[in-house]
Amino acid sequence: MSGTSRARVGRVYTSARRHPWVLGKLGDFTLPLGPYTPAQITVAFTGAIVLVKSFAWWSWLGPVPVIALGMAVWAVRGARIGGRAPIAAALGWLGLCLQPAAGRIGGRAARDRAPRLLVGGFTLGDPAPAPAVARVSGGPVQAAGAAQGGPGRRRRGPSRARRAMAAAPAVPRSALQRLLDTPDAKRS
Repeated sequence: MSGTSRARVGRVYTSARRHPWVLGKLGDFTLPLGPYTPAQITVAFTGAIVLVKSFAWWSWLGPVPVIALGMAVWAVRGARIGGRAPIAAALGWLGLCLQPAAGRIGGRAARDRAPRLLVGGFTLGDPAPAPAVARVSGGPVQAAGAAQGGPGRRRRGPSRARRAMAAAPAVPRSALQRLLDTPDAKRS
């Protein structure tokens, strides 16, 4: 026995598993042809009501509908729907139909949030900012201006370059663009 090992098996037999839920049994007393399952009681009750209410329609058949009801009650004694009793299956289907379409979260019906308007803006512009115009002091430009208009003549108002820079909107620059503009980045 030292070379072989056996698997241990444990079994529990509860009274609920050995004796299904039945109606009509009290101690030694049982109803005739019983005990009955809840499905059998339901079929017998609804069938009896239908037969009583529609007696004028089936009375000419004699005992045939009553015998058919008895056979229907007998037929559902061990009925199973997906391994479940018919009443439990019907309650499961009813619960499924009453379940919210989106399901539940924490026991409450899950709902989508109310729609709201999202607004935002963006700016279309050049991918790179316009180069800054260097200011020239002295040199040939001044000399040419002095030669054209005379020694004391100057232009009035801002130059064209300054007006273009003032009219152009400032383009926001990202950290990556600023990093790429550094002299170290241009070398590599």
